[in-house]
Amino acid sequence: MKGFLEDANYSIGLLDEGATLADVIDNCIYEHTHTGKKAFYVGDLGKLVRNNIQWQNVMAPIKPFYPVRCNSTPGVLEILGTLGIGFACSSKSEMALVQDLGISPENIIYTNPCKQASQLKYAAKAGINIMTCDSDIELKKISRNHPNAKLLLHIATEDITADEEMNMKFGTTLKNCRHLMECAKELGVQIIGVKFHVSGSCKDLQTYIHAISDARCVFDMAEEFGFKMNMLDIGGGFTGSELQLEEVNHVIRPLLDVYFPKESGVNVIAEPGCYYVSSAFTLAVNIIAKKSVEYDKLLPSGVEQTRNDDEPVFTYYINDGVYGSFASKLSEKLNTIPEVHKKYKDDEPLFASSLWGPSCDELDQIVENCLLPELSVGDWLIFDNMGSGTLGEQSTFNDYQRPLIYYMMSFSDWDEMQDAGIASDTLMKNFFFVPSCIQLSPEDRFSTAA
Repeated sequence: MKGFLEDANYSIGLLDEGATLADVIDNCIYEHTHTGKKAFYVGDLGKLVRNNIQWQNVMAPIKPFYPVRCNSTPGVLEILGTLGIGFACSSKSEMALVQDLGISPENIIYTNPCKQASQLKYAAKAGINIMTCDSDIELKKISRNHPNAKLLLHIATEDITADEEMNMKFGTTLKNCRHLMECAKELGVQIIGVKFHVSGSCKDLQTYIHAISDARCVFDMAEEFGFKMNMLDIGGGFTGSELQLEEVNHVIRPLLDVYFPKESGVNVIAEPGCYYVSSAFTLAVNIIAKKSVEYDKLLPSGVEQTRNDDEPVFTYYINDGVYGSFASKLSEKLNTIPEVHKKYKDDEPLFASSLWGPSCDELDQIVENCLLPELSVGDWLIFDNMGSGTLGEQSTFNDYQRPLIYYMMSFSDWDEMQDAGIASDTLMKNFFFVPSCIQLSPEDRFSTAA
């Protein structure tokens, strides 16, 4: 099987029940060891199917609109489109990607809070009318460039956690909503609903209660101005954990039933991005250089030295970094721990280590401090939960080459798609499924081509 980041003619390897993700990774590493040790992803598209089933079981009838910026690879977009999921786009290129899948404009929302006039005109021409707005300046810009726009007023939420200071947030206040409605009336712009967003790092789920209550106030306010409101967008912030999903549902369901019951005609939607794709992708990287450094230089500031100075400390450089797959590391903590691919003994000594990308830039640090067995140039490291925020537009710094993507899906997940009412011939016709991957011998089941 072979996958391409920008080529629609990718293929999906259908795995028999005896094959695992680890088998796929082992085979790809074997092939890359002989053909060139490039970083690569393995994407389990069946995970998207399972996550969608979980969403339907827990969150229905809230319809998901997937934020394309989280992961815009063709395999992800086509599978999600096949599952009937909507898309939240933040740019012209994202809207074009989704349109190429044949997604109807009604299932696309333009969510960028700071829209370019040229992209508003593109949305207008494409019939993509639903979009968010949080200021009178944006409202006037929209009215000039997209007269058929249908707006969701983006209201602010307070989701400060103990370990997070208030950052710059998008969204308007309840008081300003009245002003925006007055402006919209004067400009002849439709307002059809409300959007809010609660960060996935928010620990206080009561934030959802306040946000939904505020949304109800905006809906009531809209009646005074004669706006017919029919949509509530509860945003993203879904981490991918089934427990978190159930906890959020437990908090919001009673309030939605009271404030936005089915008979109200209000469609409730959400924007789960990380939820769908984070756990579906695993990244394999290769060590390209190694250095021994002084221990006190490796320690984070403020950490007391507690080890023997005679023990070696290692710095490893890998063939991917913050100007590539680890771009999100520049703005947030890495939420995955590297796993050593090669086998080593349980009693093998572990050494303080740091991991850096290939750019030789001081910002290109992947892991500041971790314990690893002594590794060699050419060894492989595995990072799981790498599907969100890592596979969109990436830098070309230092001639960075995007990793190959190898898509896979188990027979059981394929069966789940069929049970969901998606015929296999439709998928093969519209989504470039490669049936030749179904029957392969054990020797070449996961073989790849360079």
